[in-house]
Amino acid sequence: MIKLKSLLQSKILYFILIILTVIYCFLIIKFNLYNYKISNKNIVGRIIEINNKKDYNLLKLRIGINKYMIIYDYKKMNFKIGDKIKAEGKIIKPSSNTNFHLFNYQRYLKSNNIFYILKAKSIKKVNNSSGVYLIKNYIVNYINKFNNNYLCAFILGDTSDIDRNIKESYKKNGISHLFAISGLHVSIFVIIISLIFKKLLKFKYDYIIIILFLLFYLFLTNFTKSITRTTSLYILNIICKKTNFNINIKKLIILILCMNLIINPYNIYNIGFIFSYTISISLIFNKQLLDNCTNYIKKLLLTSVICFLTSIPILINNSFELNFLSIILNLIYVPFVSFIVFPLSLLTLLLPPLNAVLNFTLLLLENSSLILSNIDFLKFNFCHISSIIVFFYYFFIYLFIIGIEEKRYLLFIPLIILMIIHYNYPKINSNQYYITLDVGQGDCSLLIYPNSKSNILIDTGGNYNNDIASNIIIPSLTSYGIKKINYLIITHGDFDHMGEAINLVENFKVEKVIFNCGPYNDLEQELINVLDKKKIKYYSCIKELNIDKNKLQFLQTKEYDNENDNSNVIYTELDGYKFMFMGDAFTTTEKEIMSNYNLPDIDVLKVGHHGSKTSSSKEFINEINPKYSIISVGKNNRYGHPNKEVLNTLENSKIYRTDQDGSIMFKIKNNKLKIETCSP
Repeated sequence: MIKLKSLLQSKILYFILIILTVIYCFLIIKFNLYNYKISNKNIVGRIIEINNKKDYNLLKLRIGINKYMIIYDYKKMNFKIGDKIKAEGKIIKPSSNTNFHLFNYQRYLKSNNIFYILKAKSIKKVNNSSGVYLIKNYIVNYINKFNNNYLCAFILGDTSDIDRNIKESYKKNGISHLFAISGLHVSIFVIIISLIFKKLLKFKYDYIIIILFLLFYLFLTNFTKSITRTTSLYILNIICKKTNFNINIKKLIILILCMNLIINPYNIYNIGFIFSYTISISLIFNKQLLDNCTNYIKKLLLTSVICFLTSIPILINNSFELNFLSIILNLIYVPFVSFIVFPLSLLTLLLPPLNAVLNFTLLLLENSSLILSNIDFLKFNFCHISSIIVFFYYFFIYLFIIGIEEKRYLLFIPLIILMIIHYNYPKINSNQYYITLDVGQGDCSLLIYPNSKSNILIDTGGNYNNDIASNIIIPSLTSYGIKKINYLIITHGDFDHMGEAINLVENFKVEKVIFNCGPYNDLEQELINVLDKKKIKYYSCIKELNIDKNKLQFLQTKEYDNENDNSNVIYTELDGYKFMFMGDAFTTTEKEIMSNYNLPDIDVLKVGHHGSKTSSSKEFINEINPKYSIISVGKNNRYGHPNKEVLNTLENSKIYRTDQDGSIMFKIKNNKLKIETCSP
């Protein structure tokens, strides 16, 4: 026992554990070893989570130890948590992100041990929920009776029903962590249990009740990342004290982190997991610094600064934005939520009439957050941060933690320098980029010129069921350090090419807009009305555009009687590489262009009309002889694009398709062309 105690207290053990965990996670993820296979289309399992959407049910099903699935059910059957069901349907593997730097749904699901999704054709109930699930259903139903989304957030860790705009304001203000179950929530529960059993009932084994409660609470909250960390730390800390192992809190948090990564290496891709452990570790390792601060306000400020500095790389790669006002806002919202909103939520469960008071405080919380989220002068957009920068950033953070107290603050200097360099990286980046964004069945292309002097967005895509501007275009632009669009070129007025233009203009800075030849249709006129209100300049049927010694030639200036043939056809050169963008131009336009221009061999062709047979005639393709051909097309689209004949016509060029390759990036560096894809 003494040898085990000394071993568990050894620093070398935890250093070796960290190294082995890193190697283990790398190998598992690199070679995709953490997986399970499903061959049977008839899935039997127990429902552990239900999310009722407007048009369907989303069920999370446990099908074995550490094996889960998501089931989409469109029949809106009445299920309960704990029901055992048999489902039949189409099993698919979730896709990863198909646009660079954006949210990877596949990795997120893997971090929750979910590797498959079933789109249900039929679902039959095998057994009703029983045992501990009956208790869980009772608690969930009782909380739902209050019709208060924050009770679900604070008690069950479920924020899915909080209004999206409200959640976005919390995120912008840097206070969304207040709505994840954390050490504060668990501490209050532990204090309450201890008061009841130790103080009132004089039960000296109250710690057993606490451990049992925490284990049940883990089950109640579906083992969410933050609550798993918090409860594991509490339970191990209690065990260490009762067994006199006396392992300090620093070693315990490292042990728990490594255990969770060994259980599921994909946890490293879960943003909740990363935030939870990064911030917790930073506070634990700076405990002495915080304890030396006796003034509550100063201590709260120091805590806020430590959390903010520690989470900077995570925030940047998650939202590509930093709001320095959040340091101050946390001084206000942390006490407000910790000492008013959350305790009031608990009291409301016992005294339902207090729900009205709780709603009033929540109204203050939401409205103030919405107002403050519009304050922009302390918000800064950052491009995607590389692994090298992240490594050096946290290396300096580590030096700060272990440094001599009198000199440790000097380490803020290299941290500040590092972030200033990264903030200005787009201005010193001499590479040129052409990126075809994956927007489904539509078109959207981005040109970025050297040193971030100028950029052009050609088309915006359009989808009635997806907010492409907010979910894809704007995050993609900010991930490359773009703060405004210099030119938005609309090839023509079809919805799949400009359907998101108004949404984009309303939510992102656009300097100028260029339309094609021909009369404006209704969709274009709607956009023009918005441009007039925002005083944004716009032009139509231009022949040439000069940008930083780069020339764009608009080859189609003749007016036809249909929108597709009126598409802007653009030719440009980047460092000697020739690019051509065809919009939805038909073969009629192609013939007109061939008769008017002596076209050179094209390096990169943005194929016309998503690979439809109405475009890309053999005569035209033979004339321009493209080396690379890009087809922007939706997966399993109803039009059957791209057409097989067109693919055969393009057989002498290397074809890239957004439905198969995701977003496609052409990067020109030192006059060399490098191609990257973001495959699903």
